[in-house]
Amino acid sequence: MTAEAQVPVDLDALYEPPSERIVKAVLPCLVDFHEAYLRQATFFCLATASADALDASPRGGQPGFVHVLDRHTVAFADWPGNNRIESLRNLQRDARVGLLFLFPGLDVFMRINGNARASTDAALLARLTEAGRTPKAATVVTVTEVLFHCGKAINRARLWDPASQVDRDKVPSVGKMMVTLAQMHDADVAQIDAHYAHAVKHELY
Repeated sequence: MTAEAQVPVDLDALYEPPSERIVKAVLPCLVDFHEAYLRQATFFCLATASADALDASPRGGQPGFVHVLDRHTVAFADWPGNNRIESLRNLQRDARVGLLFLFPGLDVFMRINGNARASTDAALLARLTEAGRTPKAATVVTVTEVLFHCGKAINRARLWDPASQVDRDKVPSVGKMMVTLAQMHDADVAQIDAHYAHAVKHELY
């Protein structure tokens, strides 16, 4: 890397400051607009950090699976995944979180920043029950900042356009990747693909 490349970029010289309307729309707590979107929310990505690790992981559920406890607090269940539980482990060392919500079919994002903790409170877990299942733990987020993002990225990616869906044959299958990366040389790729296809749709809770 050259000495010139190491000079910090002067971002303020490159970009105009945000407009007053953008600044005013960033709030320290939820208002009715945010709650209306959360009642419809089915998917978000959760960002966490610690001194030696970063993580961004998907979260999904039925509309309203992120529960508004009050104007400053939301909560959501932890459902089965790959058992790395990196987000929960990170929260034990660094409470900061970012939640980025996508709303299928809509050209808008919503972001919540705050501090979070894991909870096993029985009353809360009962409230977060889905499909007759009670989660082992929940994440409770204290909101410090909430804002909407425009949907330009959605349209650049043509995310909601059916024609932009990835052709499965153009990328390696989950089974093939698992066999190669985990060195499962005697495994049956087709069998792993079939198991994954079933599990990812039917073993949600």
